[in-house]
Amino acid sequence: MAKLFAFLLLLCCGAAAATPRVITLAPNLTELAFAAGITPVGVSAYSDYPPAAARIEQVANWQGINVERILSLKPDVVLAWRGGNPQRQVDQLAAFGIKVIWLAPATVNEMIASVGELKTFSPHPEQAEQEAASLQRQWNALKQRYQKVSKLPVFLQFGERPLFTASRNTLQNEIVELCGGENIFADSRVAWPQVSREQVLMRHPAAIITGGDAAAVSAFWQPQLNVQVIVINDDWLSRPGPRIIQAARQLCAKLQP
Repeated sequence: MAKLFAFLLLLCCGAAAATPRVITLAPNLTELAFAAGITPVGVSAYSDYPPAAARIEQVANWQGINVERILSLKPDVVLAWRGGNPQRQVDQLAAFGIKVIWLAPATVNEMIASVGELKTFSPHPEQAEQEAASLQRQWNALKQRYQKVSKLPVFLQFGERPLFTASRNTLQNEIVELCGGENIFADSRVAWPQVSREQVLMRHPAAIITGGDAAAVSAFWQPQLNVQVIVINDDWLSRPGPRIIQAARQLCAKLQP
């Protein structure tokens, strides 16, 4: 009996040790992890999808990351968002011997590839492969369906004061182009430029794409600009994660009815 108990204990401990402990430092990384079959042991603030993510301890927010708490959780790997997490604090984690993977998908295909690559740290690697394949099929189907559409100059609006938009080097711009939109700030030298009201008006958009409230956005531009306001689910649109494909589907349906 004692030998059997020892064997079962060894088996359980071995199974637990075989499951990598993962921490995600941005909401989109949390979504990528869950898509790959990973349940993180720590997440960032605003990690609310899938619903199970909201019940996980938060170890990072817009002010920075809790290095001490992350160390105490003994992660095998930390997923960091380049451009969204403080380099110095993440480097501290690496200095303590924690494996850090920086993720910053700039295209939908890169985002999909990230899901597949995370199978290395997933207790269900087959789920990561299947989800990546499913996302790729969905994306390819959208590209085929909307490969010949009419073009329309559009403004991607994030916030109002200050007023931000997205340039060519973003997933958001990619889905706009897929749906036949021509981003009026695609030529900006930075990914997320802050723009003025006057700059937008000078470029004469025919529609505004936003994750905000349609009535509030329309009121913000009155009386100088009276165009269609297309509202996309804010989390789908703003997070470079798997649900960007849902944003594309929603946008195309509204931009190309």
